[in-house]
Amino acid sequence: MRTTQKLWAFSAAAALTAGIAGVGQVVAQTRPVVKVDGSSTVFPVTEAVAEEFQKSKKGQIQVTVGVSGTGGGFKKFCNGETDISNASRPILKKEMEACRSKNISYVELPVAFDALTVVVNPRNNWVKQMTVPELKMIWEPAAQGKIKNWNQVNPSWPNRPLKLFGAGTDSGTFDYFTEAIVGKAKSSRGDYTASEDDNVLVQGVATDQNALGFFGFAYYEENTKRLRAVPIVNSQGKAVMPSRKSVEDGSYNPLSRPIFIYVNAESLKKPEVREFAEFYQRQASKLVPPTGYVPLPSRAYNANLENIRRAKTGTVFGGENKVGLTIDELMKMERVN
Repeated sequence: MRTTQKLWAFSAAAALTAGIAGVGQVVAQTRPVVKVDGSSTVFPVTEAVAEEFQKSKKGQIQVTVGVSGTGGGFKKFCNGETDISNASRPILKKEMEACRSKNISYVELPVAFDALTVVVNPRNNWVKQMTVPELKMIWEPAAQGKIKNWNQVNPSWPNRPLKLFGAGTDSGTFDYFTEAIVGKAKSSRGDYTASEDDNVLVQGVATDQNALGFFGFAYYEENTKRLRAVPIVNSQGKAVMPSRKSVEDGSYNPLSRPIFIYVNAESLKKPEVREFAEFYQRQASKLVPPTGYVPLPSRAYNANLENIRRAKTGTVFGGENKVGLTIDELMKMERVN
């Protein structure tokens, strides 16, 4: 898994550096570090930006990118443990309060759009599309211990066991999916395989013909030979596949959503954090598409740069998710028209 490999490589490199005496050791100890943690959905984008940034700095600045889920990331961020928090949903009221209690303010920066993707095993030959009511029937709390087979959801589907894989409760993807599908954030059955690491979910669905799961589009894009995306019937009654086009035109609803980074305002005073945050906005248009996500219009990144320059703190979301938000609607909220 990429995250595990990255963390292992970092640990190995740290151990090697620690064994070198003299000037090299002093340099390694004093090299500035930008600490990032949070969403596994946003991880591929921030990882790509971090790699390019470190190359541009010729190793003089280190960026560490961890994965603990959006909720887990905000816990660390609001405790002052990280400089930047990756988030697949806006900061919530309880997290705003947690940050406020530690006198931590933040700059909210939307960096891309995601098509939250529902997937099945490629050998699943019965699901052609799914509706929001069908997904709700599967995932709502009342389904626990009761909805166990595919034909209970749709009688045209076979009498086969339904194996579920989904985001863990610390995940922003879990929050968004449950609010968009069930109608209330964190309202879900609990009898499914849960993980904040999307690679675990990919592996689960890829190895079980009866499986169904959900996660960010980037992880589907990386595994198109192992997974099959399910078209979702939108608010206009049309079955739509997740794609860059369907996100841009707003037809992939209600499962398209903005993704973010949050920068600690005090950390922005450190040159390495400010440089990385600015580099992120300048490179996003180029680095977002290869990850599978949809870049924002250039005016959004320009507005982000201005917000970084002014250290404009707070959130435009009021501590709540905005389900079904389109890129155009986000632009209006960000006042970058």
